[in-house]
Amino acid sequence: MTDTTPPVFLVEALPADVHAVLDGDEARHAVTVRRMRAGERVTISDGRGGLADCVVEAIQPGREPRLDLVVRERRADPEPALRVTIVQALAKGDRGELAVELATEAGADAVLPWRAARSIARWDAGPRGAKALERWRGTARSAAKQARRGRVPDVGDPVDTRQLAALLAAADCAVVLDADAARPITGISLPARGELFLVVGPEGGITAEELAAFTEAGAVGVRLGHTVLRTSTAGAVALGALGALTARWE
Repeated sequence: MTDTTPPVFLVEALPADVHAVLDGDEARHAVTVRRMRAGERVTISDGRGGLADCVVEAIQPGREPRLDLVVRERRADPEPALRVTIVQALAKGDRGELAVELATEAGADAVLPWRAARSIARWDAGPRGAKALERWRGTARSAAKQARRGRVPDVGDPVDTRQLAALLAAADCAVVLDADAARPITGISLPARGELFLVVGPEGGITAEELAAFTEAGAVGVRLGHTVLRTSTAGAVALGALGALTARWE
C-alpha cells in the first residue's frame, strides 16, 4: 500500500503563529532519514492530541539541522470516549517492545507494564529496569509517528499483581485475555465510555492465583477465537476486536 500521508514529527508544543521550527533529533531524522525537501508537507504533533499540518519553507542542514515550517492547518485528535489501557506482561528479549509497537499502531491509549509471576524479564528497580522502560516509551513514540497518531500512548511505571488488581477494581471495565476462558470477547458487554483495562499475560500464561485476584477485582476472562496468540500480538488483535465491537472506530 502506498503511503501518501505526510510524516509526523513530535514537538514539545505547537507554535502559536503560522511559523514553526523543527530542530533536534526530529529535524535530524527528517533530514537524514526522510530526506525532506523544501515544499514538502509534514505534520507536527505535541503527542497530546494537537496537530498542525505544515509545509517545509526552508531546510538548514549540518550537524544541527533545522526545518523552517509554515502552518497551513491546525486540528485536534480527540480522546476516545472509551479509553483502553493495555496491561502488558513483561516479556523476554524484544517481544515486549514488539507488543508495545503493535498495540500503539492498533490504537492503545496507554500501556502498563506488568511484572507477572511467569514473566522471564524482571525489570529490577535499578538502571537496567529504567533502560528497559525507556525502550518501551521510545517504541510507543516511534510507533505513534509511524501510525500518524496525534496522541502518544502513555507507558506507565511497571506494577505488580497486587497493584494491578487495585487498578482493575477501579476501572469501568477490566478484561483478561485467557485462552481457556469460556466466553469469547464477542460475548461480553462493553461500556460505551470510561476506562477499560485489557490484560495480556506473559509467554507462560497467567497463573491461577493471578486470575483469581483479577476476577475478585471484577475483571472478566475472555478468549480470542480458538487459537493461542503470542504475548507480543494478543493485545493488538484484541484492540482490533474492541474497535469493531465499540464505537472506537466510528
